Amino acid sequence: MKFLKRIDEYLIAFLLAAMTLLTFVQVVMRYVFNSGFTWAVELTTILFAGMVFIGISYGVRVGAHIGVDAVVKLLPPKPRRYTSILAVLFCLVYAGMVIYGSMIYVLKMRSAGIELEDLPIQMWIVRAILPVGFFLLALRFLPVLWNLISGKSDRLHLADEVEEALKLKAMEERK
Repeated sequence: MKFLKRIDEYLIAFLLAAMTLLTFVQVVMRYVFNSGFTWAVELTTILFAGMVFIGISYGVRVGAHIGVDAVVKLLPPKPRRYTSILAVLFCLVYAGMVIYGSMIYVLKMRSAGIELEDLPIQMWIVRAILPVGFFLLALRFLPVLWNLISGKSDRLHLADEVEEALKLKAMEERK
């Protein structure tokens, strides 16, 4: 179960490692052996897109997304909780809209039968990361919503750049 909770981390790490390795091999092939893979840039782009769309859901899980919550932080706990519930509901609606729209797009790409330029892969397979990534995002927002509704939390946990900058400054001053 712990593996499934952190599967996004493992996928991101794998994609980043594969992207880095492929880029390194491509550079060595090009500058040492004066050759290379014609498909390397395209595959690297695909791996990067996968990392980004999986990273969106990871950002929700660890509270790394930036949010404008200065006013919300000033609210008393109950209104802050209701505001956070509303924000999560808007995020779920947005994710649902993107899932729906991207599924239409992916199905149209599938029916067109277009392949990638440098790899013999149907384009719809690669573009499927859009609905998959936003489905993962919606899945990550559901526990956040539950924690807000059940009263386990009274706000969204977002990245606080000011707080992090102050912590870094304090750490630097101690050195």
